Amino acid sequence: MAKSRTLGIETLAIHAGQEPDPTHAAVIQPIVLSTTFAQPEPGQPKQFEYSRSGNPTRQALEKCLATLENGRFAFAFASGSAATLTLLHSLTPGDEVVCGDDVYGGTFRLLEKVMAPMGVKTTFVDLHDLDRLQGELTDRTRIIWLETPTNPMLKLFDIHAVSHLSSNRPEIVVVVDNTFASPVLQRPLDLGATVSMHSTTKYINGHSDVVGGALVTNDASLAERIGFLQNAIGAVPSPMDCYLVLRGLKTLPIRMRQHVASAQELACRLEQSRGVQRVHYPGLASHPDHALALRQMSGPGGMLSLELEG
Repeated sequence: MAKSRTLGIETLAIHAGQEPDPTHAAVIQPIVLSTTFAQPEPGQPKQFEYSRSGNPTRQALEKCLATLENGRFAFAFASGSAATLTLLHSLTPGDEVVCGDDVYGGTFRLLEKVMAPMGVKTTFVDLHDLDRLQGELTDRTRIIWLETPTNPMLKLFDIHAVSHLSSNRPEIVVVVDNTFASPVLQRPLDLGATVSMHSTTKYINGHSDVVGGALVTNDASLAERIGFLQNAIGAVPSPMDCYLVLRGLKTLPIRMRQHVASAQELACRLEQSRGVQRVHYPGLASHPDHALALRQMSGPGGMLSLELEG
């Protein structure tokens, strides 16, 4: 997918990857439910052959996601965990992962309960401490995994600094779980990350009726590997789910603006409320990563957590 910044993200969310249907000129992407596609000659498909390996509705979603993230390659999956595990299957026994110390429970479970028994070691560190991170990198490190903002403590990590730290180690893939920010508020690839990962279940779909995931990258070699694993493992979304996520994307920019406004108001009120000991929200000046939020994101997001007295 060619990069484009001539159009605003509001327009791209509606139109990117979604040219009118050439057969009927429909402006909304058709839901192509077919599992197989006719071939003019055996082994010579026009474009698609089997829906696990490729589907027109899924392709439209992937092109749109790539454009919004300023990426060249995007891959849609049946869940965020499916996207995560597919990427982790690019590793081999003996490889190592360095992961932020506050991470989605499903990601922690995959690293500790699925990948560890397969011989992939994960070390969890506070990625604020770049010296500690540097010290944990070994000749077997293959992935640095960070969420920012994190789930559930709303920590922020410096994507550019972490990516720069490993810039002389091309074998290390820097993965950013961008679920809480969405490409409206943060574009990890622009900051030096190798992969931007999403649970599209959350903000991207936005209607609580689809489970999905995505990986976006500019690395052609890694994209080839992810594409192979996407097809081989087969944890792909249905055409209907792809259609619903595309529908959700059309309102993503305006929804994110309202999420930010509502969360900021709620965080400010909670911070002044009796019985609330601490509010974790990057939009508050009291948040330790507030300055980073202003620098790295175009808005502090719609998620917050809090601690109650006692």
